[in-house]
Amino acid sequence: MVRVKICGVTDGADLRAVADAGADAVGVISEVSVDSPREVDLARAADLASTAPPLLTTVLVTMPDSTEDAVGAARTVTPDAVQLHGEFTPEEIGYVRAETEAKVVPVVDYDEPDRARELDEAADAVLVDSTDDDGGGGTGETGDWAAAAELRRDLVSPVILAGGLTPENVADAAATAEPFAVDVAGGVERSGGAKDHAAVSRFVRNAGRALGEAEEVYE
Repeated sequence: MVRVKICGVTDGADLRAVADAGADAVGVISEVSVDSPREVDLARAADLASTAPPLLTTVLVTMPDSTEDAVGAARTVTPDAVQLHGEFTPEEIGYVRAETEAKVVPVVDYDEPDRARELDEAADAVLVDSTDDDGGGGTGETGDWAAAAELRRDLVSPVILAGGLTPENVADAAATAEPFAVDVAGGVERSGGAKDHAAVSRFVRNAGRALGEAEEVYE
């Protein structure tokens, strides 16, 4: 079973749509150093995380300058997991986990398999994305799914697949890479930061059909 994370939620209506669609996790973006229409301040992120229903995993997506900033943000939002962008070491990832008691998911680019292997034992999962020069995700660029499949076979940590996913390609991506989970933000939006609820539902449904009949995927 491929799990689904819908990232970049900015309001309560979109969060409810994510839950109603049957997604496994929801991401709120805060304290990032790149310009994003999906970013909210920490207070808003905390409010959104607090309204998530039981069994919907909440993920704080952040790009802090230091481990102390990461810990401070996580203590404010109190998410189930922290998706950590930046050049952090295995020791620093362990520190964030110990200080927050949250799962920590570092982000690596498709072009950085050696870094993924370096972080493997420290991470609770590794998210593979198409990042920009600053290390931010959400570029909308599709990654190398076959390379992600090879990485998945090498790692102990679960692999989360991101980068350019949409309701139309998620089944093929999941069938190729066989990841623990898939992650989408812009691929299910009607405009920057505003989710298309029908697209969210299609994405969740099609991800679940990754191993099903191809003709069913794009209904």
